[in-house]
Amino acid sequence: MSTRNQIILSAGIVLAAAVVVVFLNRSGEAAPGQAEAEGHDHASMASSGGERQPVVLSREASELIGVTFAAVELGELPATVRAVGTVDYDETRLAAVTPKISGWVEELHVDFTGAPVRAGQPLMDVYSPDLVTAQEELILATRLVRDARPGRALDNAHELLASARRRLSYWDISEEEIRRIEGSGVPSKTLTLHSPAAGVIVEKQVVEGDRVGPGMTVYRIADLSRVWVEAEVVEKDLALGAERQGASVSFEAYPGREFTATVTYVHPTVSVQSRTARVRLELPNEDGALKPGMYAAIELTGASAPPTLLVPSSAVIATGERSLVFVQGEGGALQPREVETGRTEGRVVQILAGLHEGERVVSSAAFLVDAESNLGTMTEPDAGGANVPVDGSVDHSGHVMPLDTAR
Repeated sequence: MSTRNQIILSAGIVLAAAVVVVFLNRSGEAAPGQAEAEGHDHASMASSGGERQPVVLSREASELIGVTFAAVELGELPATVRAVGTVDYDETRLAAVTPKISGWVEELHVDFTGAPVRAGQPLMDVYSPDLVTAQEELILATRLVRDARPGRALDNAHELLASARRRLSYWDISEEEIRRIEGSGVPSKTLTLHSPAAGVIVEKQVVEGDRVGPGMTVYRIADLSRVWVEAEVVEKDLALGAERQGASVSFEAYPGREFTATVTYVHPTVSVQSRTARVRLELPNEDGALKPGMYAAIELTGASAPPTLLVPSSAVIATGERSLVFVQGEGGALQPREVETGRTEGRVVQILAGLHEGERVVSSAAFLVDAESNLGTMTEPDAGGANVPVDGSVDHSGHVMPLDTAR
């Protein structure tokens, strides 16, 4: 490249650099003026530190972002709790059949799970050598009483007979069976176990030929004429789930049919994982329609509470540290106000402190209003129709800030 061309190229580079510097200087000077002309002082907005300020919206802006209002009303908060649960056995109506002697299952009279049984119905015959020996002792004692002479020998025979009878009765041999053995003088090979209650067999642990021993549960019987429903109630509703409280229960298997139940027990602990507590209800089930394991939807209705202040739940903004609402003040300004909330039921929330009956609060688009309140950019329309910020500068853009933000 020639010396002349090098000189021209260097001059061009220097000239371009000078133009860039001038342009940047002009841009830096114009930015603050432009921000003032538009009425958007971003430094002031950033310095607000998240403090919420009152917001004024024009009618057009309110309609555009969908702001509506609701009055703070005094009313009764419905004391209704909805929960889910499952049908379970009534534990007070469970019975176990357990032999008290060792032996072998000779015959099963009830041989499948789910079979209905009556109280006193024969369930199984058990062969037991110990039982045979005890019966022979009874027969021997009976003969001694019959043959002994009056005096000490007869007294001893009576004591032996009473002991033999008592031993068999402890093994659940009926009085009628004991008298039969005494009268016939023939021991029975097997012992028949009878059902202690009416219900259905929910557990069967043996088949014919199995060996059984004392304390072994061979049958478990459940009386399903009354069942339990174990429901899960969230922690915040525990105060409404009191004992002896009425409830209505519905089941997917029977659409349109409601069952009446009563709360009989509230468990004393709360689940750490689900933050729920178990509530027990009792339901009559004479027709056997309700079966353990069925899914249930429960509605508990508590006693009516005193009237309280209510607002729509959409009006309350929960920040995590506090709850806020925007109250319509004089001149249409929306004033942020901290409130203390109570229970929420459906679409209304209880207000414990912070509001008065008759005040009007923002009930929709509250989050958009809260966003503008956070920026601290309240504007007020002046007599000429322009929007004048609170700090006195003129907003030449001709728009209220909330309207711009909504767009």
